[in-house]
Amino acid sequence: MKKSFVFLLLALALIVIVSPGIVGKLAEQSMDENLDWAASESRDIKITSQGFDRGWFSSAGQHRIELSGGDIRDVIDVVFQDNGYSGIPALIIDTRIDHGLVPVSSMGREKGSLAPGLGSAISTLQLEFDGGDTIELPGTIYSTVGLTGALQSNLVIEPGTFNDGAETVQWGNVDALITMSASSSTVDFAGQIDEIVFASPDDELVLGQISFDGEQALTPFGFSVGDAEVLIESIAFPTDIGDFDSGPLKFTSTASLDDDLVTARTTFEIGTVPIGALGSSSLGFDMSFIDVDAASLSRISAVIDDIDSYADDDDLRLAVEDDLRTLFARGFELRVDRLDVALPSGTFSARLDATVEPTDIGDFVMTSVLLALDANMELSVPVELFDMAATLNPEFNAAVGLGFLRLEGNEYRMRAEFSDGLLTVNGAPMPGIIPGLQ
Repeated sequence: MKKSFVFLLLALALIVIVSPGIVGKLAEQSMDENLDWAASESRDIKITSQGFDRGWFSSAGQHRIELSGGDIRDVIDVVFQDNGYSGIPALIIDTRIDHGLVPVSSMGREKGSLAPGLGSAISTLQLEFDGGDTIELPGTIYSTVGLTGALQSNLVIEPGTFNDGAETVQWGNVDALITMSASSSTVDFAGQIDEIVFASPDDELVLGQISFDGEQALTPFGFSVGDAEVLIESIAFPTDIGDFDSGPLKFTSTASLDDDLVTARTTFEIGTVPIGALGSSSLGFDMSFIDVDAASLSRISAVIDDIDSYADDDDLRLAVEDDLRTLFARGFELRVDRLDVALPSGTFSARLDATVEPTDIGDFVMTSVLLALDANMELSVPVELFDMAATLNPEFNAAVGLGFLRLEGNEYRMRAEFSDGLLTVNGAPMPGIIPGLQ
């Protein structure tokens, strides 16, 4: 019994005292692998290590995150230029890692833990501007590196206020949890942001509670699949015609990969949104792409992301032409199961189901799409809404005269079908409507 007790003490000593130095290197490598993989997920993010000082029980490191391109960078660039700044600031993350299979040294700080793993870390944030000036950002990131190398990070921000002259940003609690695994190429995320208020002497924008969660997995085609959901409780701001008060807003997306075909669905709902003279309304949208060629879609998306690098429309067309041919030749289905705008006068709604049948890529030309397309569309417009549109633009009346819209009760309706190159609207064939087809 005594010998077993000695062996147990020796094992504990190895875990607590010897393991930190060995595990520290593994923790460093694991964190860098996860950050490198996270950067590879987006063409617009650049992550670089600014150094890593590895000790026996704890280590310190710094990483620099920059937006190298994309729509988000363009928006931020405009905002900063409008406010007198030049360039895009970089995010600097300073991290201390307490390592060891049992990270004893972490117990001397907030949220320290003896849970087994490769390390337990705490990070603080800064923004670095052109010229080297920095400002501290609120919040702390608490991270753990699991035994399998998975990196779990918890961003915690206490309620606070930031003032820039007469402008103020006020926020509530922020709590977000992100788990990344480079080995399985997955990211899980969930979190909640309490009310945020952007205020100036002439304006105020109030965002209600924001919550989000989801899981994503990187595919061999360079994009991720999985599920995501974002819920915004409310959005409110003043306008020239009165206060705009909308919400809740809910966005969901799901995508899956079957061999080399991707299927994706997006939904969007707004419980209440004011639309000027039309009154208060609600909106619902549900769209799906089914069995789309993943490789072609990935390359087309890459071209669109880099659209500014193409000199003219001809260069852009040449860049996507072959992939568009492949995408259409393999066929796919597009469905809009719901597009509803509920108004006091009635509900504007639209439905669409379009299938492009597979064709021989060797004989494929772009006009083949029209012969391979089978589609059905339904549209309904409340009479009051149509009359308002026709008052603003009398040309809308031509849609009724030509038979595209037919009055049924309190709605104008359209039922359109397209098959074998022929368009039929409300039961009447419409030859010659689509160029190139008779």
